[in-house]
Amino acid sequence: MRARIGLRIVFEKPAARACDSGLLAREKGGLRTRTAFMEVLQRLFERHFGFAADEARPLQGKLGGSGRVIVRLAGRGISAIGILHSVREENVAFLEFSRHFRRHGLPVPEIYIDDLKAGAYLEEDLGDTTLFEFLGKNRAGEAVHAPAVEAYRRVVEVLPRFQVVAGRDLNYKVCYPRGSFDRQSIAWDLNYFKYYFLRLAGVPFNEQALEHDFSRLTKLLLAADHDYFLYRDFQSRNVMLQDGRPRFVDYQGGRKGALQYDIASLLFDGKADLPPALRQELLDYYLDCLAGYLDVERDAFRNAFMEHYYAYVYVRIMQALGAYGFRGFYERKPHFLESVPYALKNLRWLAHNVTLPLALPALMDAFHSMLASEKLLALSTPESGLTVRVYSFSFHRQMPADEEGHGGGFVFDGRGLPNPGREERFRALTGRDAPVIEYLEQQESVRQFLRNAEEMVDATVASYQKRGFSSLMVSFGCTGGQHRSVYLAEQLAAHLRGRNGVQVMVRHLELERLGR
Repeated sequence: MRARIGLRIVFEKPAARACDSGLLAREKGGLRTRTAFMEVLQRLFERHFGFAADEARPLQGKLGGSGRVIVRLAGRGISAIGILHSVREENVAFLEFSRHFRRHGLPVPEIYIDDLKAGAYLEEDLGDTTLFEFLGKNRAGEAVHAPAVEAYRRVVEVLPRFQVVAGRDLNYKVCYPRGSFDRQSIAWDLNYFKYYFLRLAGVPFNEQALEHDFSRLTKLLLAADHDYFLYRDFQSRNVMLQDGRPRFVDYQGGRKGALQYDIASLLFDGKADLPPALRQELLDYYLDCLAGYLDVERDAFRNAFMEHYYAYVYVRIMQALGAYGFRGFYERKPHFLESVPYALKNLRWLAHNVTLPLALPALMDAFHSMLASEKLLALSTPESGLTVRVYSFSFHRQMPADEEGHGGGFVFDGRGLPNPGREERFRALTGRDAPVIEYLEQQESVRQFLRNAEEMVDATVASYQKRGFSSLMVSFGCTGGQHRSVYLAEQLAAHLRGRNGVQVMVRHLELERLGR
């Protein structure tokens, strides 16, 4: 059966590059097409709702982890999220967890219909606002405004219900890839950090001494009570907000584990960059909420919890750094390395404010080397000089927010330039990919546009440096935010890099939203 006539498949905001990330399942005839994927989801949509969807819009990043195709299907004013994923065990875990959590009244998406044989299911559409995005719109530097604080408090209130209440009678036999955050799980995370971050970042370490510290750290982690549900990726991008109330996604990697891990994941979530005072306020609130679900003496419970808490903070940061290193250094996707400075900032804070109940000299030496590494410091923003923040974005969404209070700087509209996104051969690519770059560089209008933008920005950079200004913002927009604007932002950043006293930071907002 072919895709039904009338289904509008919108690829201006495509899913992650399927061929690169293994999203397309292999068949006898080669790679299944996007149309074939849409057919599977269209059949489920029609079976559940009784009519066909008229639009399918691939998504990525907000609603799912790597390796899944995520599509919003809509028709007659109704929408649903369709998921296609080839790992059956992970699908089973997500579906069973979702139904179990809903039986406990937890705010997770309703599962409408599934076809495990096809690796597909439909779930409730929770919208487009993540806690991370809401935080960004409700802060000014270190100051987090009241609506965002209240949103975090609501998230913290719900966490013990996952961990304790729903965790009591959860079927841990369906957990994937492990049934608990045990010695093997911890070893995977620590080695991920060692080989994909320390090794690839060129940070020196004594392997035997580091392994000895890993063994001692693991013993401390496993000494915590670990008979609860561990969400595993409890962070701001996995919380959706509907009318200010949190809804939760991406718990398919959950397993049995300690209470400390998830709250550490939320409060030390890298790019969220929560101020230390707010982290402490939310931790205190979490412990008060948690104690209400446990038959414990509060002071004794708090002391026991804190004995292991910062060990879990460290292991979560190391797990995240391993992921940044794998994606950034190994797979050569540099935008993943933009999170490294935030992790280093957290490690610096820990070094000055936390003492673990055991000595880990080799690990601490590695952290100190990271904090002094020129390669890693080059990823950070300097405290002096001029920082030029270069953004790409889609005009279908909100323009980049001015986080420095200087009025937003330059905004260049690239929609009048030739659009690679209109051609099928470029739709799954971005402005960082060689075929798109080659195409745009052949267009005289693009070359002239970029020259004009560079001249204006150069003049302002020179003026700002003379006058001692510290921040300049330059934004490039286009229709989809993935081709022209990304190319222009990358070219301007390359043009500015290497100048004395100028630090360049680049963010591609639409690509971040899509997880690319």
